[in-house]
Amino acid sequence: MKVLLVGVGGVGEAIAAIAKPRAWMEQIVLADYNLERAKEVQKKLGDDQRFPAEFIDASKQESIEELAKKYNVDLIMNSVDPIFNKQIFDAAYNVGVKYMDMAMTLSEPHPEDPFHKPGIKLGDYQFEKAKEWEAKNLLAMVGFGVEPGMADVFARYAQDYLFDEIDEVGIRDGANITIDGYEFAPNFSIWTTIEECLNPPVIWENGDWHTTAPFSEPEVFDFPEIGPVEIVNVEHEEVLLVPRWVKTKRVTFKYGLGDDFIKVLKTLHMLGLDNKNKINVKGVQVAPRDVVAACLPDPAHLGEKMHGKTCAGTWVKGTKDGKSKEVYLYQVADNQECMTKWNCQAVVAQTAFSAVIAMDLVEHKIWGGAGVLGPEAFEPVPFMDKMAEYGFPYGMREM
Repeated sequence: MKVLLVGVGGVGEAIAAIAKPRAWMEQIVLADYNLERAKEVQKKLGDDQRFPAEFIDASKQESIEELAKKYNVDLIMNSVDPIFNKQIFDAAYNVGVKYMDMAMTLSEPHPEDPFHKPGIKLGDYQFEKAKEWEAKNLLAMVGFGVEPGMADVFARYAQDYLFDEIDEVGIRDGANITIDGYEFAPNFSIWTTIEECLNPPVIWENGDWHTTAPFSEPEVFDFPEIGPVEIVNVEHEEVLLVPRWVKTKRVTFKYGLGDDFIKVLKTLHMLGLDNKNKINVKGVQVAPRDVVAACLPDPAHLGEKMHGKTCAGTWVKGTKDGKSKEVYLYQVADNQECMTKWNCQAVVAQTAFSAVIAMDLVEHKIWGGAGVLGPEAFEPVPFMDKMAEYGFPYGMREM
């Protein structure tokens, strides 16, 4: 397989590092707006021919199409902030190659009632084009990180193998990671974090989607190998993906942010620093959110200062053989182990491995199809069987 990797930040680097030992991966083009960053990753990988470094402007569809054609790739892997999703998605369609992302096209809050009604939902743009992809016999795989991605595979597995009826699918994510020397240093893209956490969270309930206020419905969840963590509602793709393929009465996504992190996000919002649209600053057009991101340390370079573990998983409640049942399917990534194996910190490594497994399954024709498909659309067992092989074994806790 030949892949155009659009974006070589922390997750992009982890995708390349995890894929490197796999003989079926013929070539990954390391494409980034920051060419020096792409060359930095290329040097770490130590194979210029198999991992060529290229400049790309992900805001320009023609730039993406030119590189895809130059290297005759089989798949375009979208590993940048989701503000660029539309043009990368459309570029893959125009070139006639497979597409994969880890976060779907962005939402827009309802203009009049944002905390009760959804406006434009995550992925709406992509799913509206599903029939066009089907007609062209092309495959677009959306939401293939860890959450969404692995968590969605777990939801499909629960439906197919563990439950007769499902009442609720709840994605639950928590960590005990600390970072030396920083009072505030997100271990993932702050651009994406702001987008997810300050948008109205979506909930699937009784056959439809509705929204709620950010950070709503706090609860304490006991995470394997980590312990109790307070979690809150956050906007996330699983809530938009799971109900398309899994029959359930309710779907939620809750994440352990912590009071200090929530206070920072609320302050950014209060000051307008979460704005992703450009404003005029002394004659220069700049997006406040981009300024915030530029002021913070790059998550890709925090690995040696990070300590602890992160747990991602899917809690499912329902019935089996007439009896109530609850399970939590999960994956725990240890930062020290990820640094030792891939020289990548735990959060980005855990996000990256699902994409590589999905590529593996597509390359070997275990997974296939046409249209715009989420992780739930595929048989889950082959994916879960490969998790331990890739260094990310899953666990299951009966609640």
